[in-house]
Amino acid sequence: MDNLFGLVDHKEVNSRRSLVWVNGPVIVGAGPSGLATAACLREQGVPFVVLERADCIASLWQKRTYDRLKLHLPRQFCQLPKLPFPENFPEYPTKRQFIDYLESYARKFEISPRFNESVHSARYDETSGLWRVTTAAEVEYICRWLVVATGENAECVVPEIDGLREFAGEVMHSGEYRSGEKFAGKRVLVVGCGNSGMEVSLDLCNHNASPSMVVRSSVHMLPREVLGKSTFELAVFLMKWLPLWLVDKLLLIMAWLVLGNIERFGLKRPSVGPLELKNTKGKTPVLDIGTLGKIRSGDIKVVPGIKRFSKCQAELVNGEILDVDSVILATGYCSNVPSWLQESEFFSKNGLPRSPFPNGWKGKSGLYAVGFTRRGLSGASSDAVRIAQDIGKAWKEETKQQQRSKRTTACHRRCISQF
Repeated sequence: MDNLFGLVDHKEVNSRRSLVWVNGPVIVGAGPSGLATAACLREQGVPFVVLERADCIASLWQKRTYDRLKLHLPRQFCQLPKLPFPENFPEYPTKRQFIDYLESYARKFEISPRFNESVHSARYDETSGLWRVTTAAEVEYICRWLVVATGENAECVVPEIDGLREFAGEVMHSGEYRSGEKFAGKRVLVVGCGNSGMEVSLDLCNHNASPSMVVRSSVHMLPREVLGKSTFELAVFLMKWLPLWLVDKLLLIMAWLVLGNIERFGLKRPSVGPLELKNTKGKTPVLDIGTLGKIRSGDIKVVPGIKRFSKCQAELVNGEILDVDSVILATGYCSNVPSWLQESEFFSKNGLPRSPFPNGWKGKSGLYAVGFTRRGLSGASSDAVRIAQDIGKAWKEETKQQQRSKRTTACHRRCISQF
């Protein structure tokens, strides 16, 4: 079985650590980014090992997403390389449909990750010219190429808010939220106004809860569709012909025509356009799927930042006091790369590549990054194709050299025997 993963040796080291030599790259992470890279490497004929800390593929999707979640973009912008979505899937596949797609993707390309293998550290050994990847299970993988596929959303971000530890009600991150069913009749404070905060607030409202959503800073809200066409698809089309600043202006005009003036509901727009803000800060615009209607009707209350919590209340920065039963922190995620990768030239302290798109996929000494482009699944797919082609080229060249070396050695041996 190990040969399927490209392993050439396996032995005990100091009776504690197991040493595994890997012919091809080690891919850390079995989410969409890691799966896409593995599939492209399979097409190149390059062996690989995929390490995954959870017990399943796409653990973020399977274990840290709410039930009502659907892909925010049309399916053609979310499919992975070499395999489109099934024709019977809707334009915006559900969470379950996307997970089914990923599982079929792994089966098609014979990707069998090593589950429950949490990477403890990875460092480049200058002496040997190889990467040493150690897992919490005391296994050390030795490889020439290392592909970081843990993504931008590996860990939940939990902010420090005065008094939150003393709050008597339930506090959870949106990654733990599944449905608003158990919050029926409760006063819930949702901290955060990104896509997750907006959708959680809408779901709570649909389950007869009373949500208040904290909007601490400015936010771009766009309609998911304009005249039956995806706003994102429209933006991609316009970007082929027009400069970014002009596309941003057109998007905001369309948003005003469809959604109206959202600032009167406490949703202030940033001074920078939605696409420029996404490219420079990685802040994704909110695609409205019904939340704004609930804000207009007063079913979802928009409130400013929180000053402090008490046992059963939240004091806002404007002095208002809210009675609160539960708190949901829709405060996003962050990369965990700095906690395990011993490298500081390619990755910055925030766990993202220092080089901006489109140059953030390749570092030095066989180090690669996939899924850190801030461009969603389409960006991850693009990274995966480039990485596989780059590694595949080196792999094939080395394989040819080894074959030539063997032929030369065989020829010398024949000459010696004749002599």
